[in-house]
Amino acid sequence: MVVQQHRSGGGARAVCALAVVGVMAATAGCSAGGGGDRAVADERGGTDSLGAVRRAAAVLAGTVSGTGTAAVAGTAPDSGTGTVAGTAEVRTSMETAAGGTRVTIRGRGTYDFRTRTGRLVVVLPKDAAGEDEHRPITELLAPGALYMKNRGAGVPADKWVRVDTTALEDGNLVTGGVTDPMAAAELLCGARQVTYEGKTELAGVVVRHYRGTADIGLAAREAAPGSRGVLAAAAKGFSKVTVPFDAYLDEQGRLRKVRHRFSFANEGPAVEVVSTTLLFGFGVPVSVRLPDGPDIYTGQIRQR
Repeated sequence: MVVQQHRSGGGARAVCALAVVGVMAATAGCSAGGGGDRAVADERGGTDSLGAVRRAAAVLAGTVSGTGTAAVAGTAPDSGTGTVAGTAEVRTSMETAAGGTRVTIRGRGTYDFRTRTGRLVVVLPKDAAGEDEHRPITELLAPGALYMKNRGAGVPADKWVRVDTTALEDGNLVTGGVTDPMAAAELLCGARQVTYEGKTELAGVVVRHYRGTADIGLAAREAAPGSRGVLAAAAKGFSKVTVPFDAYLDEQGRLRKVRHRFSFANEGPAVEVVSTTLLFGFGVPVSVRLPDGPDIYTGQIRQR
């Protein structure tokens, strides 16, 4: 199977399988508390920075409002009213540098935070020599699973490849070339020492910028039960369990943008992966039909 990631102890040769191999040769909720963790407040309105960041996943799923109270209603797409998100359009980018080459994988689609399902089209860059074009990969995201079409040599064009994300050593935070949008938000459940950086504007929307680090192990413990398997796998597989982040929340407490910086210790210099998720068009209809058994390829995927 081409989709894999090795721990640093075994030589983390593949930081992101889609980039390195293919290119270079439920409900949500988490505690806003957290035993002893403290947000760094300032005069610009960041007195509850830690709580706001840790609530981000629950706000997206519609289980709480941006102020921490229970949510009772949805909103129209990006209406700007209310606090419930539920669904959103998504844009992603994942940038990695290894062997002196920097590549960026981009994705776009829609995601339902209530069911943790989404559909994205992922575009790979040209290979290291700048010659080969790669067909876009369609990815279906579901709790504990990743389905990919147009992935891997030898896979029939009409077949999907299914990956158990709880068995991946990174929990599919980077392996698929896209960080699952809910996993990206739920990493913030493990936020520590958050600082409020002030207000800024993102695509015409006023947002609050927060910066800090997230503990993957803490995020796994604080996330909703249906989400813990993936994050627990990542907590065991990463050489560093703390992940620096920048998060941007709108006035309703909805996560609009989050950037995580993952670091992998290799046999040589550390390899950095920067994953960015943009959310907009809240309330957009999302329909994801997972493949049936006969549509899933079970053979071996050849290395390219």
